[in-house]
Amino acid sequence: MKRVLDLLWPAREQDALEAALLPSPREVEERQVWGHNLESRLRQAAPATIAVNGGWLGLMDVRGKHAVLLAPDLRRVRVPFQELCDLIRSGPEAPYRADVERVLAECGIPERRRDLVRREMLGVRTRLLPMSRLRTVRTPPGASFARQMDGAGLWWRIAGLSGAHLAEDLLWIVSWWLLGRDALEGRLDPGWIAAWALLLACVIPARLATLWLQGSIAIRTGGLLRQRLLAGALLLHPEEVRHEGAGRFLARGIEASQVENLALSGAIPAALALIELLVAIVVLALGAAPFLHVLLLVFFTAGVFALAARYYRGRLKWTEARLAMTHDLVEQMTGHRTRLAQQRPEQWHENEDAAAAEYLDLSQRMDSRGSVLIGLAPRAWLFLGIALLAPAFLAQGANAAALAISLGGLLFAWQAFRRLTAGLANLAGAGIAWKQVAPLFRAAARFEPQRPTPTVAETETVLTATDLRFRYSERTPPVLTGANLTVKRGDWVLLEGESGGGKSTLVSLLTGLRPPECGLLLIRGLDQQTLGSREWHRHIAAAPQYHENHVLTGTFAYNLLMGRSWPAGDEEMREAEQLCRELGLGPLVERMPGGMMQMVGETGWQLSQGERSRLFLARALLQKADLVVLDESFAALDPETLRLSLECVLRRAPSLIVVAHP
Repeated sequence: MKRVLDLLWPAREQDALEAALLPSPREVEERQVWGHNLESRLRQAAPATIAVNGGWLGLMDVRGKHAVLLAPDLRRVRVPFQELCDLIRSGPEAPYRADVERVLAECGIPERRRDLVRREMLGVRTRLLPMSRLRTVRTPPGASFARQMDGAGLWWRIAGLSGAHLAEDLLWIVSWWLLGRDALEGRLDPGWIAAWALLLACVIPARLATLWLQGSIAIRTGGLLRQRLLAGALLLHPEEVRHEGAGRFLARGIEASQVENLALSGAIPAALALIELLVAIVVLALGAAPFLHVLLLVFFTAGVFALAARYYRGRLKWTEARLAMTHDLVEQMTGHRTRLAQQRPEQWHENEDAAAAEYLDLSQRMDSRGSVLIGLAPRAWLFLGIALLAPAFLAQGANAAALAISLGGLLFAWQAFRRLTAGLANLAGAGIAWKQVAPLFRAAARFEPQRPTPTVAETETVLTATDLRFRYSERTPPVLTGANLTVKRGDWVLLEGESGGGKSTLVSLLTGLRPPECGLLLIRGLDQQTLGSREWHRHIAAAPQYHENHVLTGTFAYNLLMGRSWPAGDEEMREAEQLCRELGLGPLVERMPGGMMQMVGETGWQLSQGERSRLFLARALLQKADLVVLDESFAALDPETLRLSLECVLRRAPSLIVVAHP
């Protein structure tokens, strides 16, 4: 363990250690590591920093039975992984070592087995104890995708895949050249046959490397893409989400998987096919009709790309029709009960037949273009190539070796065109799907890199808004003009006004969900640009209007504590349950079979509107913010429940803004 302790960084140099592990931009996630998952967490966390004995260890990687640590002099040092785990466990295990040693001595465990038995016994005693703090250092999902690929080791895998596939093609060509030469000369030399067999044997590792690298690239790229799209979806502005219907979001979710599947199944084969076509040009240049075949290959490749563009346009129209039908279907299902009650039955299926007929026609056109691209184009190449070879074949004194080389090159290019056309068809689908998910991909770039949290002064003035102005678009008049507001600690502010007067818009500005067009907005003297959105939301908690607030499918406790750390500790669970009882939700918790851990939401326990309103109140109060903003949160409560809830809110909120109708 002493060797590992020599690699400790002082606590004051933690930032320097994280910068050495990964340059900016980076994000750091800190989590507690427990005894039962220490080894698995360490293997998955690298690069990361680990708190040990008042200092920090820089974990670069874990490879098999060894861990790679970063020394204070920036050397990379390999140490046994088990030795690292034993050092982390040594502190929490110390109170139990004497009892374990006594048991080992009383049971007469042989000395050679004591280390294993000791480790197992201590592991059982400490499996539910915290071992250490682990800070995972990683590239943020909004960083350059090229940098994310570099961090995932994709560039060297792509280079390795290209090299392995090129080597595989060359080995095939040389091996069949050896065999063909002997066959054309009318003799079979055992030495050349052995060389042919040896070359074929060398193809096997090249082929295995190609397949392994292809799968590795697909898995890693797919993971990066999904991570970025998820981050982008979570960073969409509320206005962007509000203007999208449920059907369009469903379509985007479907297309996200299409991008990953079709892009990877199209880009990799197409790239490998282009390598094969370059090799085919070299082979055909050595054949019986080099000029004609090379010229044909160049023009035919351009024709294949033209057919792929034609197929892309047809598939684009087909996709737009399919997504429009999906959108309409989901929206109609969402409002099914309203349609049953309000719309005449003969109007339920208007325009559906016309949309289905148009979709069928577009499907037939797309299928015909796909058949030409995938089925006809490679066969046309083979037919034209052999036709150009006929004059050389019929000429007197034809070179048999050159004819064999040309024929082999034609077959090799035919195989490449089969791979290329299938890959281009998949890339066309991926390109179309990309149009749906591109906004999510670009939204991930809004990710706010982690930075030191500014010190917020404990002043009496919590919030200051000066001359705020906001409009929804440049063509509409301002909703808010010259709005001024000051909230001090302990203030209770009631904001009243008619519907459409801008109350909810002001709330969205105060909570940072929308940026003001102009004006000054400060939390304890700092603006949102200085604090960052995370810190801003830590100081202001809001319960939006009922239609903008949701019960997520999960446990009741998760819906209460989603603004805090999760999974929640015992203290947080007790606090949440106590708050529920103060809001009059105690009977609900007792009535639910699972109590606080009861599943709620669309597929779980259904809450009434009043119960939902109080859940939203509790969710905002549990965030422990300096200012709580409630937007029409009491509208669905009866008088007695309203009294209980208002007393609870006034007792617990340090400062309060309540939006209500007059």
